[in-house]
Amino acid sequence: MELTRDDLAQRYFEQLPFAPYPVQEEALLAWFTSAQGVLVCAPTGMGKTLIAEAAVFESLHTREQLYYTTPLIALTEQKFDELRASARKWGFAEDDIGLVTGNRKVNPLAPVLVVVAEILLNRLLHPSAFEFGDAAAVVMDEFHNFNDPERGIVWEFTLGLLPTEVRLLLLSATVGNAREFVYWLRHRHGRRLELVESTERKVPLTYQWVDDLLLDEQLERMAVGDESSQLVPALVFCFNREECWSVAELLKGKRLVSEERQGRLSDELKRYDLSTGAGPKLKQILQRGVGVHHAGLLPKYRRIVEDLFAKKLLSVAVCTETLSAGINLPARSVVLPSLLKGAPGDKKVLDPSSAHQMFGRAGRPQFDSRGFVFALAHEDDVKLLRWKAKYDRIPEDTRDPGLLRAKKAMKKKMPKRRSTEQYWEASHFERLRTAPPRKLASRGAIPWRLLAHMLDADPDIERVRALAGKRLLEPKALDAGRKQLDRMLLTLHRGAYVELEPAPPKRLEGELPDPAAAPYRPAFAKPTERLPLLLLLRGVNPLFGIFLANQLGIADRTERLLAWESVLEFPGSVARQLRVPPRDELPPGPLAMTRIDPLLLQLGLATAAELGATEEEDEEASGERRGRPGGGLFAEERPRVLTLADKLLLLFQYDFSDVTDVVVRPVWAAGHLLEYGANFEKFVTSRGFQKQEGILFRHILRLMLLVSEFKQVPPPDLPAETWRGELDAIVAELAECCRRVDPLSTDKALEEADAAKDE
Repeated sequence: MELTRDDLAQRYFEQLPFAPYPVQEEALLAWFTSAQGVLVCAPTGMGKTLIAEAAVFESLHTREQLYYTTPLIALTEQKFDELRASARKWGFAEDDIGLVTGNRKVNPLAPVLVVVAEILLNRLLHPSAFEFGDAAAVVMDEFHNFNDPERGIVWEFTLGLLPTEVRLLLLSATVGNAREFVYWLRHRHGRRLELVESTERKVPLTYQWVDDLLLDEQLERMAVGDESSQLVPALVFCFNREECWSVAELLKGKRLVSEERQGRLSDELKRYDLSTGAGPKLKQILQRGVGVHHAGLLPKYRRIVEDLFAKKLLSVAVCTETLSAGINLPARSVVLPSLLKGAPGDKKVLDPSSAHQMFGRAGRPQFDSRGFVFALAHEDDVKLLRWKAKYDRIPEDTRDPGLLRAKKAMKKKMPKRRSTEQYWEASHFERLRTAPPRKLASRGAIPWRLLAHMLDADPDIERVRALAGKRLLEPKALDAGRKQLDRMLLTLHRGAYVELEPAPPKRLEGELPDPAAAPYRPAFAKPTERLPLLLLLRGVNPLFGIFLANQLGIADRTERLLAWESVLEFPGSVARQLRVPPRDELPPGPLAMTRIDPLLLQLGLATAAELGATEEEDEEASGERRGRPGGGLFAEERPRVLTLADKLLLLFQYDFSDVTDVVVRPVWAAGHLLEYGANFEKFVTSRGFQKQEGILFRHILRLMLLVSEFKQVPPPDLPAETWRGELDAIVAELAECCRRVDPLSTDKALEEADAAKDE
């Protein structure tokens, strides 16, 4: 007997072990009755997974294809495991749930496929290879990632390409323009979604401004009492990694855990190796019931903190803001020691979206009936408030000589706000608390790699142009986006990646522009044999990556490392300690000496002095001698000597002036590490990088993956086999170094290195 959707709804409700919350019930009824789907916007912790599983339940019974998408590989694999368990519970086979993430495929023909968002978009771009006739529904989990400036466009274009007969279930945190978004979908993409919206949290929050306690005092007070009355475990959010360590040190000697829990902590810590890098320091902090969690820690140490916190052995985890959108550490309270973020002297009040993400981490649905959010006043204001309370205890009209002397002495010691400090007020906290949630909007330009994918699949530009013209933007921004798309197409044409039809007029090929000419709008961008090269590089702007590959054939190993390291995002605070050594310590190699430097001089893009020539060499090259009136060399300040990364970027921009999203940050990290025999521990310890070793480890992992990508793009002046062999040697050396530090993270990174093939 064929089950109706009413039958499926009844069966799903009957198998629930508890009555659903009102928002869950409304969303479930909407899903089983809607023609095209539902958008659910509700705070974290309101059980949106229960709603998503209804779509899976329906697919398993009807045997119609369902795609379940998430923004991250780690989350995709987590959902895969959860849905397999649910399938077993409902009487289906685990093999009815499949997984496709690029580097891993399990049961790829299953009726329910859990995929990263890029996989679904790639299949929509190639309809001849992936039939969507059997697809009945798509679930997009964590849909507020539509706002992500880098990856949100993947979901945005997926919405535009998905056939309207495929039903949609979008699950999002609360957003500020849900009705506007539904209207946009209907009018721009012809898709009518029902909206189910709630601002109610399963665990309500209590907000408190604390102006009379310093941070250590506040945390110690929160830890008083038994487990039911304490306000810990707590997450303390700091806005730089060094501050996390400072706060953890501040809590030294404070009573935050009971003796019984301290004993359990000691037993647990014996299971872990915390003997290297930041490990010994972290172990001392953990023993006091305090964890530190930020990117400067090695992944293996972050996992220890997560494990201890999940076991409720830690009272406090001092963390950076990134944790609010990442790993789930269940906390009863959230504490913000500051409401300002940014560089010293130029700090700004937190943006409401970031603040609400942090606030939302308070309150554990499985343990707490209420969550707590505390914002602390600046320590100067706390001291000033305390002083005023003491000062006001002495009446102004007292005639007691002793009290008058005491009041006068106190007046001289009155604390003051410092001119070097920035301050925040209770009003800032109130505005953050009551600020509306962030709106969904299209963000970021079309990535070069995505554009290449779309043209590789179909040279008809109208499809891309139509999607670009339907983005969730104001009319002026839409028009700017269309013009930018045309410029990108011209850039690909000039780089010989596509052939435009009709061909660009000569005014766009280097001749003077004609103001009266009509705008040029090509109809087709036919891929050349070079276009697939752009699909091979994920860790770098692909245009710049291909440019680098074409240069690095004659480079030595040092120059290759300098070039690759410079394109990886690197925190400025650490980069300043890893500057590229000067020319006399790290002489230029064959690429710079025989190709780049002469070409920059010839094109007038750099002077001899900027390329590192001595003053005498510079004068000889320029054919003149500079000096003060009356003779003698004149000691003017010499220009900054360009690094290899600077030179490569100058040369690239000369050929691709329209490509403005390439950023380089010259560093010498891997080179230093290899100078220490690839001994990570020795390198970190000798350079005093223990508190930043996680940053360095991640950098080396990313470098290893980037070099692996470049193996696919041999330079024209080097045999492909030689190129791959030399790069294999670098990857092997870096991988071995990383395995000695954290084998689990290293092997996982290497497994994910193949994800570029399908995503």
